[in-house]
Order: sequence, then C-alpha cells, then structure tokens
Amino acid sequence: MALAATSAIGEALRAIVGPRAVLDTENELMLYEYDGGLQRSTPQAVVFPQTTEQVAAIVKLAAEEKLPILARGAGTGLSGGAVAISGGIVLSTARMNRIIELDFANLRAVVQPGVVNLEITQAAAPHGYFYAPDPSSQKACTIGGNVAENAGGPHTLAYGVTTNHVVGLEVVLPDGSIIRTGGKAPDSPGYDLTGLFVGSEGTLGIVTEITVRLMRAPEAVKTMLGIFDSVDAASQAVAAITAEAIIPVAMEMLDGWMLRCVEEQTHAGYPMDAEAVLLIELEGLREVVEEQQARVEQVCRQSGARDVRVAQNSAERERLWQGRKGAFGAIGMYGMACYVQDGVVPRTQLPGAMRKIQQVSRDYGLTIGNIFHAGDGNLHPLILFDSKKPGEYEKVVQAGTEILSYCISVGGSLTGEHGVGIEKRDMMPLLFSDADLEIMRRVKDTCNPTGLLNPLKVLPSHKTCMEVSLAAHPFAKKKK
Repeated sequence: MALAATSAIGEALRAIVGPRAVLDTENELMLYEYDGGLQRSTPQAVVFPQTTEQVAAIVKLAAEEKLPILARGAGTGLSGGAVAISGGIVLSTARMNRIIELDFANLRAVVQPGVVNLEITQAAAPHGYFYAPDPSSQKACTIGGNVAENAGGPHTLAYGVTTNHVVGLEVVLPDGSIIRTGGKAPDSPGYDLTGLFVGSEGTLGIVTEITVRLMRAPEAVKTMLGIFDSVDAASQAVAAITAEAIIPVAMEMLDGWMLRCVEEQTHAGYPMDAEAVLLIELEGLREVVEEQQARVEQVCRQSGARDVRVAQNSAERERLWQGRKGAFGAIGMYGMACYVQDGVVPRTQLPGAMRKIQQVSRDYGLTIGNIFHAGDGNLHPLILFDSKKPGEYEKVVQAGTEILSYCISVGGSLTGEHGVGIEKRDMMPLLFSDADLEIMRRVKDTCNPTGLLNPLKVLPSHKTCMEVSLAAHPFAKKKK
C-alpha cells in the first residue's frame, strides 16, 4: 500500500531507524522548511539514520513508494539545495558524525558526512595537520554538505575547493545500492567518479563516508590588513599582487559599509573610516613568507593603500579572522532579511564588477554590502531587504539576477561555492549551451533515473526556478 499519509511515512521510517529518530509533526517539520537561503517548503518527514545500511534502507523505501528524498547536513547552504521543494523525506546526516580514522602516515582522514568541517582540523591540529577547505560557516557546516556543494572558503585561493581534498567516497545510489569511489591511494583507475559526485548537490547519490586529504601545518603564517580609501584601489591591488607571482593562501575584501557593520559587532580592529580593506594571509617557509610580506606591502601601497597592518601575534590574527567569518551574523543587527549572492569574475574584472554592484544598489534602491574571496574573484554581495514590504522579494531577486548576468558576461560564473540548487537553476542556460545541459541531464538520468533524489535542483526544467521559488516563498506576493 502506498504511504500517502505523513503518519504512515513516519511509521515506516521508525521501523528502520527506531522511534526517536523521525520527525513528522507540523511543529517539528517547520524547522526543516528552509536552509540558509530564501526558499521554503515543508517535507513530509525528517529521518536521522546513523549507519550506511539505514540510509540504504530509507532510500529503498522512498524508491518503492515513489517519494522524493534529499539529504541534509547542517542547513547552512545558501541556494535552496536542502529545501524539500517537492515534499517527501528529508534524510538528515546529523547523527552520522564520527571521525572514523585519522591516518597521518597517508595524510588522510575518513569521516561520516555529519562531521562539522572545523572538527577535522581540531582533531588533526595536535599532530601538526589540518583540513584546508574552510567555508565561513565552518563552525557549523558539515563535510557532507561541503561535498554536495563543492564548498570553498577564504583559503581556496591557494588550496583549492572541496573537490581538491576529497579522495574517496561511499555513496548510496537512488535504488539503495552502495558503491565506493576512490580511496586512500593517490590515484584510481577508470573514470573519476569521486569528482563526479563532489558538487552534484545530492542529485546523484547520498554520501555516507568521505576520505579527505590532510595537510601539514605551515612553518610560518603572516596575516595582513591593507586599508584603502576606495573599493576601486583595493580591487586593483588584488590583480597587482597576483601579477607579482605571489599567491596568498587567502585574500578577502570587505567594502566600507560591510567592514563598519562587522567592526561594530566583532571589534576585530578594522578601521571604521576606510572604504575597503584587504585581509591577506601568507603561509609557508619562514624566509619565503617574510620576503612575500615585504613585496605585498609594497604592492598594496603602490595600488593606493594608505596603510598596511601586520598581525603581531596569533591573538591579533584570530581577531581579524573573527571579523571576516562573523560577518553574516553581524548583518543580523539590522533586523532585515538578507539575500547572499555567489558570482565569480576573473580577478582583472573585479573593479568593473564592484562598480556594477554599486550601480545595481542605486538602481534598485537597495543596500548591498560586499565581503568576498577577492583572490579568486568569488563575489558575495549581501542584499538587504524588508521581507514584509510587498514586491520587495521580487525586486531583490531581479537585482541578484542582474549581478550574476554581469558576472557571466565578463567571463565569470553563476557560483563559486554556494551551488546552483533552486536559486540559480533557471540561469544555467546563460552559462551553458543546450548540448552542455543535455550531457548533464544524461548523467543525472543515468544515476537518478526516477528523479526522486533531490528533485527540481541544479538543471532547468519546463517550470523555471524563479517560478518555483517565488510561488513557494512566504515573502512572495500570492496570486489570487
């Protein structure tokens, strides 16, 4: 008998995971209607497996009953990837949170998907190692979600994104079968299935175990703050530094509005009268870092920096980074909704991109703050708006679309680390040809032929993302 009723779904799931690992009441499900983006939709049940075998049994149940199913980590995603837009089952990996192995001899760690990103580095640090990808939400986001979205972070510039640090996966496919890709060895024969699943946003399979690369902690670290009187000068400094053949491990920019907001909340030491700051970090051998520090200071000053400060100890360094990573929380002081974008442009296009964002802010009458990974051109405009004001949500979406369209027009991309999800699905044809999208559909149809695994995500369909998100979102004006 088909499990049409929510209560029947809950009972079938309890038979697999036990009575205290399923949520299916209205009040409980409200907490799982959304992620860190703007879209909302209510699932029929949320289930908390602890083993791969339980995940496989849940996926088989969903397949038999033709129920949509999607995996969810910490819910920090920003593109609607963990929103159950078609209802069905949300499979939370929150209780699959063990670090299974730290193998320092092979520079590897094996973890479950519910492990919080920062916990890997905390476990490895006493032995002199760390895990490189560090999203701003690393105190909360989980490795499974990082794998799904191919997450990055401030240190992406030198170390790369998640796919550069994942070497093996255990995956449950939509029919409940279990496969392993890659492993601890440096290379595996055949097609790169690990790379295929990383960044697939949960549309090809549910990851239940991850083998990641560990790195040796650097001998020396220098953290610097370049202070500028214009966003344009700071943007030009980014390209000038990389033109010197210096690749900092991180190069972050905050514009004047954003840095003042952050400083008021975190007291990180950012100058309140600046129009932009660059947070620059160098790592490596002590002699090399000291030489690069001097050159970076010189380039910043030649590009118009009025001052360059160097953190004198670990406490100062932590304070500067606390400001950067606490930025999204600092926005909360305004009591407004915030729409975070994630476009990418070539570094040389940063000055023009920043001017475009300022123009969009004026044209739409919206406050837009900027804090982003300047070193790799990954923009994060934060668009503030009043969620109670009629028509405001639609205006914000249009402003975000204009910014992303500009990014594509100058040789950039729709997303650097937040994924496509629901939010950017209807913009994919701006970046990819029909042939490109058809190949992607064939891959998805091969792995997920019924389309039940995280449906309506990533690839455009007859009903566009904008129609889905505007209809589903409580901020949107409902049509009579």
